[in-house]
Amino acid sequence: MSKNFTYKEQHAVIVKCSSEEEQKQIFEKLKEMGFKDLKVVSV
Repeated sequence: MSKNFTYKEQHAVIVKCSSEEEQKQIFEKLKEMGFKDLKVVSV
C-alpha cells in the first residue's frame, strides 16, 4: 500500500427501494429537501 494514502472519513445512508419507480421518487424527494451529493445505484 502507498504510504501517501490519506483516509477521509465519510458517512452515508442506504435506502433499499422496492422498485425503480420508488427509487426515482425518493431521489427526487431528497433533492427537494436540499441534499446535494446524491448517488443512484442499481445492483
